[in-house]
Amino acid sequence: MASKLVVLAVLSVLLGYYVYTPIPEAVEERWKLMLVDAAFRSLEHLAELTELIGFKHYMEMMMVLTVAESVDPSSDENVNVTDTTFNKVPVRVYEPISQSPGLRRAVIYMHGGGWCLGSAKMQPYDFLSRKSATELDAVIISVEYRLAPEYHFPDQYNDVYTVVKYFLQRDVLLQHSVDPGRVALSGDSAGGNLAAAVAQQIQEDPDVQGEIKIQALIYPALQTIDFNTPSYQQNENMPILPKTLMVRFWSEYFSCDKLLLQNMMANSHTTLESRSLSNFANWSIHLPEKFRKDYKYMLPGRGNTDSSARIPGVFDPRAAPLLVGDEKLRSLPQAYIATCEFDVLRDDGAIYATRLEKAGVQVTHEHFEESFHGAFMFITWPTDFAIGQKMVSHYIDWLRKNL
Repeated sequence: MASKLVVLAVLSVLLGYYVYTPIPEAVEERWKLMLVDAAFRSLEHLAELTELIGFKHYMEMMMVLTVAESVDPSSDENVNVTDTTFNKVPVRVYEPISQSPGLRRAVIYMHGGGWCLGSAKMQPYDFLSRKSATELDAVIISVEYRLAPEYHFPDQYNDVYTVVKYFLQRDVLLQHSVDPGRVALSGDSAGGNLAAAVAQQIQEDPDVQGEIKIQALIYPALQTIDFNTPSYQQNENMPILPKTLMVRFWSEYFSCDKLLLQNMMANSHTTLESRSLSNFANWSIHLPEKFRKDYKYMLPGRGNTDSSARIPGVFDPRAAPLLVGDEKLRSLPQAYIATCEFDVLRDDGAIYATRLEKAGVQVTHEHFEESFHGAFMFITWPTDFAIGQKMVSHYIDWLRKNL
């Protein structure tokens, strides 16, 4: 009996050691986050192992989470839900059932997941889309774009662009009873990247019939020049998105080339040509003082840059929308940008908000001091966080007032 108690005690200590992760005290529900992070890390370790032995690609194993959380397109008393395609790209459409006295708003939403994971069909995104459709009396188009490692840039971008251009056709908007002047682009994380990139590029397409009124970006990933910003340094080991995972997402977006991943991890992936873009993401210039803290700016280095040079798109503004001049920003629609203090992507969003504002774009930058990356999607059981509910509530309120 005594030996069993000893074994139980040892196992309990080991479990506690594995689960425990230092998390800033400003984060609420810290132990819940530790448990979620432990589960996520376990899947990461399994993915690393399966890739090491050649069984599955790392991201293919990580997709288990996406598949596990997928739900069918079931309608309810408030929203009609259908899976369809817009010009051959899969989308999930949410339309309010109640009769509207006039034309409705519409939000085209791109899910997160580092261009490798995630789905419009996941329960948290399904919940968000239903909630948005009901509370805003809006049509929600949730895009099921292609994912890496099977597909690389610009496939993800092209899928979203195709959907947006298709939906903005007058007859399509009329079919869904949508006001042509009340269409928004939105997304979180990698989805925020896609929303920002498409918002920039589609305004220059003469064949697009409509326009985007507003863009709402939730902790977007926006630049590929510098993976050593203050937020990358401060939150290097922060759940749910440590620096190593975010950089791997970026690398996989472009290629499965391991040399590119190594160079990006070392922040030595820039080329001589890309150096001219550095000022667009220079945090010593564009980042608000409160985020800079005591960190010192260093120009990203140049190591073995063969991979960056031969792999197309690494510094393409369609992949990294922060890397454009002010002339490209001036005509962009009004923006809502949400950032979290404990997020490697915090500074991407903060710099973009600053640059948009300087370019004359109306911007609402809402910074959540107590939040972390991924919180926006932690809104369903068993990963239901109060901060996630708060962020979603603020997001919908902003859309209600501005769309």
